[in-house]
Order: sequence, then structure tokens, then C-alpha cells
Amino acid sequence: MSSLLLSGGTVVDPAAGTEAVQDVLVRDGKVVEVGAIDAPDATRVDVSGMVVGPGFIDLHSHVHSIAGQRLQAFDGVTTALDLESGLMPVARGYAEAARDGRPLHYGFSASWGSARAQVLLGIEPDASLAGALGVLGNPGWQRSSSARELAESVALIEQEIGDGALGVGILMGYAPRLDPEEYLAVARLAASAAVPTYTHVRELVEADPTTPIDGSEELVRAAAETGAAMHHCHVNSTSRRHVDRVLRTLERSRAEGSRVTVEAYPYGAGSTAVGAAFVAPARLGAWGIGPSSIVMVETGERIADEKRLLQLRAETPGAPCIIEFLDENDPADAALLRMSLEFPDSIVASDAMPVFWPDGSHDSRDWPLPAGGTTHPRTAGTFMRAVRTMRWSWPEAFRRCSYLPAQVLRDATPAVHGKGHLAVGADADLVVIDPAAVTDRATYTDAVRPSSGVRHLLVDGTFVIRDGVLDTEAFPGRPIRATPA
Repeated sequence: MSSLLLSGGTVVDPAAGTEAVQDVLVRDGKVVEVGAIDAPDATRVDVSGMVVGPGFIDLHSHVHSIAGQRLQAFDGVTTALDLESGLMPVARGYAEAARDGRPLHYGFSASWGSARAQVLLGIEPDASLAGALGVLGNPGWQRSSSARELAESVALIEQEIGDGALGVGILMGYAPRLDPEEYLAVARLAASAAVPTYTHVRELVEADPTTPIDGSEELVRAAAETGAAMHHCHVNSTSRRHVDRVLRTLERSRAEGSRVTVEAYPYGAGSTAVGAAFVAPARLGAWGIGPSSIVMVETGERIADEKRLLQLRAETPGAPCIIEFLDENDPADAALLRMSLEFPDSIVASDAMPVFWPDGSHDSRDWPLPAGGTTHPRTAGTFMRAVRTMRWSWPEAFRRCSYLPAQVLRDATPAVHGKGHLAVGADADLVVIDPAAVTDRATYTDAVRPSSGVRHLLVDGTFVIRDGVLDTEAFPGRPIRATPA
């Protein structure tokens, strides 16, 4: 059986908090030895001067494509999971990914939003991000459920968990007037099934004093009342200039024993469907922005005024847009972004979006990617940007990008037990980084430029990137599924 020896690199195990110059021997998709290794029959790759660690686990990736996953590979990601939105039916999502092949491991949560669309609107979910986004601006979807409708939605979600969904993705921020009891009902289901929830919270009370409940308070209340593991998605974008208060709320909840985790990405602009409730012209003032802070992803159009925004929301409510909510060049705003990533145990997660081309396609097997592709720069640059700007030690960087994400899923699926750490028996999902070359290269005007710094990337022991070059024939990604309680 062939073996691979990564020789002479600085090996980082975030689980133990260690870093030392060692060799790593890989065989049959596993790390079988770490230390000073004599393996003359192994294929030797000299990684002297490089940093070797467990591949990054992205809990919040909507790319669902070969093209998007390849961009994420150059950002150090070996596992890309769509947990905030999720897909429905998950069985179809897994089957289509397996059919097409994926360079990275993949997985999905159960889509609360799609379950509601099926029950409230009669829209059959198609396991696509476009389908999930398309309903979010529909007033019929945004309303509260009746008792019967809620029971039907919860039953659908429970079925999805039985089919391997990695928890429940809850887009509460897209239905901001919803009865809070619905959120609690879904949290109770998650607790009983021993899977997490992943929430895009509704508006904060500072932004909307009329909200039925403050979004972050709602999450910590549900964690306390149900015992569910509650993951707070992209705290930077939902909290904006109130992130300090929100982080104190989460810290209090954790100190009281609730299972609350949090993620952030290092950008001052988000991306969503233009029909989202919080993109309504009347709501933008609460963000301190206006229509001109919104740019349509597929066309590059910057919204001129309220009239144009209303037109787009009516005609193409599911169309993706970029919303500039903090000025990354303003020291005060930049400090807020840092605060969300500096928070103890804050996880790096990208909220990566698909790549869109002018011909309407969302994927390509060509590499380099065909010209004209657009997306949010976080798709290509989140992890290298976080590593570059936060200047963490290597054990801390891998803890936030690899180890902590795996811990979020540890009770839901044994498939992550070998991930997020680097020791004998760990999965051979490994990234080898040139510390002198680490940087993100994607920008808002050129968003599909791969990051720099990843010298090698192995998924399940197979090179996806070797010597900085992508192997276009490598599709070793495997499904990550939950094991029902």
C-alpha cells in the first residue's frame, strides 16, 4: 500500500495546541505516524519551511459547485458545509454532489426555509440554493405558521435529519415578524435529535425596536430553554455596529452553561438575495446605509435609488447582491470586524457564494476559471484573509479554522471525529501553507482570484493541490452526514 511522507514541516495540532518540526506519514486516507519518520518506501514531499495542519472546515459555504470548491481549496478548506441555509431534500443534495464529484468534502443541514416554503406555499424544494433564496422575499413565506403548518414543517425537518442532515439551518432574519414560538419548536426538535441549529438571527432591538424579540437574545433563550446546541452565524454582518453588545450576550449565555457557538468572516460587506426582508428600502436606514450600498452580483450594477431597488425586489427577488454594511478602510469599522474574530472561540466561516457567469451558468470544470465570473470575495479569500489580518499563532489559527468547527459537529456525526486535528489516526485532510506567501487576492471587483499561500492540499489523502497547482482530475470529496440519535 503506497504511503506519503510530508517531511520537515512545522506540524500544528490545534487539539493539543502544539507546533513542532516533524514528519507526517499518510496512508489510506489517514495519518499513521507523526514525528521523526524513516519510511524509505513512501513518496517523500519536502515541506521544510512550511506549516502543516488539519484542513480548514467551513461551516457556512453556499458554493455547491466544483468551481466554488476549487476557490475554497486555495483558501485552505478541505470540508465545505452549507449549514446556515441548508438544502432540501438533503438526499437529493448529497446525490447530486456525489454524481458530479467534489474536490472537497461536503454536507448540508435541513433547510427550515424550504420546509416552510413547501408547507406554506406548496413549493416543492429542489435542493438548490437558487430555489431556497427565491422564496425569501415572498410575504406568504414570511408569515407565522398555524399550529398545523408548524407541525408539518417540523415533521419535514425531522425527516431530513433522518436522511443525514447535519442539523437545522434557520434563516430567521428573513422572516423578522415571525412568532418566536416557531423558533423554539425547531430548537426542541434539534435538541431531541442531538443535532445543532445554525441561525441567521432576526434583527437586533437596536435596529428595530418593534421586533418581536431581539435576534441574539432569541438564540440564547432557545439554547437555555431547550438545551439545543445553537450556532450563531456571521455575527459580524447581523450585529454590525452593535457587535460588542451581542458578543456580551453570547458570552453570558455560555457562562451559564448553554451550548452556544459563533462564527464571523473578515469582510465589511455581506451577500444575500435582493428580496430579503432586511434589504427593503425602509429597513436600510437601520443599517446606516442606503440603496447605493447595494451591488448586484451577477451584473455589477450599483443600485441608484429606492425606485430601482423596489423594481429589482419585485422582478428578481432571489437575485444575489452585495451589501456594504461596514467600511473596511475606516479604523472604527475595522475594529468592529476584528472584535467579532477576536471573541474567544469565534470560528472563521466564509458564507461563500456561488460563482456566476454572464451566460447564467454557476459552475465550470475549467481551471483557471473562465473569464467573467463574479461572486463575493469571501468565497475565495476568507481564511487566508483572517490568518493574514488577525496574526494568530499557528495553533490558534488552526483552532479557529479547523478544530472548533469540527467540535460544533462532534455530537451530530462521527464523520468529523478524525477532522480538525493532526495526530495519529486523524483523517488525512491536510493543508501545507507557505507562511511567507499567505494572503487573500480576491477583491470586490475581481472576486474569483484564488488566495496565495496554500502549497499543498490533501483531501482524504489525495492531492487536490500539489506544489501550488490544482489537480483538475481530483474529486476525493466525500459526504459528511449526521447519524440520527
